[in-house]
Amino acid sequence: MSARQLRVQPARVLPSGLADLAADAPRIAVVVSLTFPGMTDQTLELMERFTRTALETLVAAGARAELVDSAATDLLPAAELTAYDGVLFLGGGDVDGALYGHHDPVPNTYGVDRRADEYCLELIRGVLTRDQPMLAICRGSQLLNVACGGTLIPDLDPWQLHRGGPGSPMFLDESIRLLPGSKLAAIMGSERITVRSGHHQAVGTVATELTAIAVADDGVVEGTEHPGKTWVVGVQWHPEDSDGNAVDRTALFAEFVRFSRLEQDRRGDNALRLADRVDA
Repeated sequence: MSARQLRVQPARVLPSGLADLAADAPRIAVVVSLTFPGMTDQTLELMERFTRTALETLVAAGARAELVDSAATDLLPAAELTAYDGVLFLGGGDVDGALYGHHDPVPNTYGVDRRADEYCLELIRGVLTRDQPMLAICRGSQLLNVACGGTLIPDLDPWQLHRGGPGSPMFLDESIRLLPGSKLAAIMGSERITVRSGHHQAVGTVATELTAIAVADDGVVEGTEHPGKTWVVGVQWHPEDSDGNAVDRTALFAEFVRFSRLEQDRRGDNALRLADRVDA
């Protein structure tokens, strides 16, 4: 008999405030694998809690959050992301090492889903081409770097700053440095913040298109941005961890939503100009 496949149920994470949003609320696609190989009761609870917090924070900021399951049997066609004003990529399982040139065994690996990886990479490249606002968290940040040609650290060692040890909670508080002049430093109003971390992989060689904007005390890259795009930010930590700093989480998500609303306005202006040309 096959093992029971655990899966996040959308009804358990969708916030009630969706119905109260204004009709013109910006639409945010929230890309996340609602299941992955080896999901346990513990990781299911974390995925539910983190996804719910992310959706609630988006809705509180005035955005209409819509789930896009990157592990669905029938995947949403990549072209349909064109209709969204912003895209959020959440965390999950490990990225397949072969996608960034690593073919040796990876210690502590879990949750690898090559199909979901390839789908997300396709989505990210489309978002970048269209210059839609993007916030990429943990796995999402790693996929952003891979999509742009960078690599990952397959298994951090030493790891003590980035996750809990055996017998301890997976997530811990970590102090990181934000680079002066970066989007994150401006949003947080500080060059030193405490974040929630629980990861064994991280950005390795930063893609040439991206810039490192957050660094751990051991030198591991904790955040990137794409200087050639309007608003593309990747963070290795979990701002959507409800045990973390709510003020910092709100600030980051609010800025993402603000740029998504600007994207909505820009798209609306383009549509009006197109309509004017057609009518003429």
